[in-house]
Amino acid sequence: MLLLLTFFAAVVDAGPLEERLNSYLEKGSGSFDPQQGQIIWQHRVLHPKSGKTRSCGDCHGGDLSKPGKHQKTGKTIQPMAPSVNPQRLKDGKKMEKWFKRNCKWTWGRACTAREKGDILSYLQQI
Repeated sequence: MLLLLTFFAAVVDAGPLEERLNSYLEKGSGSFDPQQGQIIWQHRVLHPKSGKTRSCGDCHGGDLSKPGKHQKTGKTIQPMAPSVNPQRLKDGKKMEKWFKRNCKWTWGRACTAREKGDILSYLQQI
């Protein structure tokens, strides 16, 4: 009984990041790997219309503790590193919104639950 109560207490106290990761696990994604997240983050994909390659770093920059700049709009993007931007990874709806937009824009498709979990586990460590 104590183990069950401990589990439910952990679920109730789970923050938005943990909730996102748990939802991806429930979709059968398996465990997450921050190193794989970094590889995914840096992966370059050829965009069919422009003929140029794209990666997450094109907008977010190479140093995630510094602001980035959107390639199309020129808009400043606040640092991705939660260590310098405490608001990062604090809103589950925003995480899903940006995954939906950015995966499609960068890779031309939706990210899988596994890819999202790997990326979040990578960002969590920065």
